[in-house]
Amino acid sequence: MGGAGGVVVVTGAGGMGAAVARRIGTGSTLVLADVDDRLLEDGVRALAASGYDVVGHALDVSRADSVGVLAADAADRGPVVAVVHTAGLSPVQAPVAAILRVDLVGTALMLDAFGEVIAPGGAGVFVSSMAGTMAPPDPALDRKLATTPTAQLLGLPELAPDVLVDPASAYVVAKRANQVRVQARVNTISPGVIATPMGASELEGPNGAVMQAMLTGSGSGRIGTPGDIAGVVDFLLGRDAGYITGTDLLVDGGVVASLQAPVP
Repeated sequence: MGGAGGVVVVTGAGGMGAAVARRIGTGSTLVLADVDDRLLEDGVRALAASGYDVVGHALDVSRADSVGVLAADAADRGPVVAVVHTAGLSPVQAPVAAILRVDLVGTALMLDAFGEVIAPGGAGVFVSSMAGTMAPPDPALDRKLATTPTAQLLGLPELAPDVLVDPASAYVVAKRANQVRVQARVNTISPGVIATPMGASELEGPNGAVMQAMLTGSGSGRIGTPGDIAGVVDFLLGRDAGYITGTDLLVDGGVVASLQAPVP
């Protein structure tokens, strides 16, 4: 059975996931899941050495069977009181097809599976991105991304290979889907540039100079940290946020605001 605090599930064992697990996992049975066996093993070992009641679980979020096994295993350990989904790919890490499978379909599968096992009063936070916030307005596409059954998502004509021709475009659509799909169910957060291995890859990639300029021009003027994200997740899972549902919280240090209304 789970610890006194129930069962907490965190997907993604590195960067934001590790920081979130440390922030919210105390007093609970913590289930940490990742597709990378070595990263998962290291994460579980570090948490266990710090006194956490933690178990590791191999997970491929792009596969319904893998996500289903994770949800069932978590529920078998006790009441699932919190689910935090941080796992994902960035445009410099993967091609279009993989981004759609992991970032778009993976989020939908996690919503489906854990919607069936979450305990009464439980809460979820799914990590999107400020990229979704900057997507061109398209109410018709938003509706499709929000309501299309998971098994049919990749069949949407707007996601066809001749439409989404580069990873950056696929990432924007996938993260917009994350934001609109959770509405009326759980909350999302949309981080900006965060000091994780994924964030470092983006800063070193083709658009790194543009991203650095956005950071410099933002209200905070700095890169975000995994701790910044963990603190927001902790708030959204806590009692003070008990009346917040279906909301996307932009956690980008002011990047989007500075782009929409630049200071003269």
